[in-house]
Amino acid sequence: MKIIKEESLETYFQPIVNIKNGETFGFEALNRPIRTQLFSNTDLFYEFVGQTNIVFPFERFCRNLSIKRYTERLKKQNFQDDFVLFINIHPYVLLDKNYHAGETFKFIKEMGIQPEHVVFELTERSAVTDFKEFERVLSNYREQGYRIAIDDVGSGYNSLKTLIYLKPEFIKLDRSLIQNIDQNVAGQQLVSLINNFAEQSKTKIIAEGIERVEELHYLQSVGIQYAQGYALGKPQQEISFGKIPNF
Repeated sequence: MKIIKEESLETYFQPIVNIKNGETFGFEALNRPIRTQLFSNTDLFYEFVGQTNIVFPFERFCRNLSIKRYTERLKKQNFQDDFVLFINIHPYVLLDKNYHAGETFKFIKEMGIQPEHVVFELTERSAVTDFKEFERVLSNYREQGYRIAIDDVGSGYNSLKTLIYLKPEFIKLDRSLIQNIDQNVAGQQLVSLINNFAEQSKTKIIAEGIERVEELHYLQSVGIQYAQGYALGKPQQEISFGKIPNF
């Protein structure tokens, strides 16, 4: 595939902010295609890739590209490497027999990153069915030092069963749940339920899609620790710290 050969994707990094103290905790890596007539937006592009026979090689390419460009930007901007990098990954890639777990471990070591600073963000919205196998695979990754985040929580796709069995270190609340959360009583009840579960299981919550200061203030008031969204920092090709708005 020409995109892989020429590395013709643009990589952006969106800050994840500790909304209790305003410090930048980490960054989510986002790989986006250069806009063309064929693919007018990122969703269309990834839909197309998902229908091809190169899904897994493309996933590996995106993962390595994210790590490579992240380390390049850290060095270029003279930042320390003690932030946490969130990398999107299709969960079934981890179960594929052709996927060798040690490849990523070797690559990040070569790039100078510790596994403890990498979080695999499981992004597929379809339900996980073989929980025992996933538990086994994720245990292997955790033994190497990686951590796991479950994305899209609260969107209607992920069940609490997924959270209970996979025991993620991070739960990412979907932007559809966070939008206007300060005005949505039903949404507030769901956030409260997930937050109670997270506290009991020692899991950290990251609220996604913060675009209004009212949403931020509500999340702060109920004790959510981490968040990301345009109100805190837009995705940038350079490493840019997030910031809590002063209004």
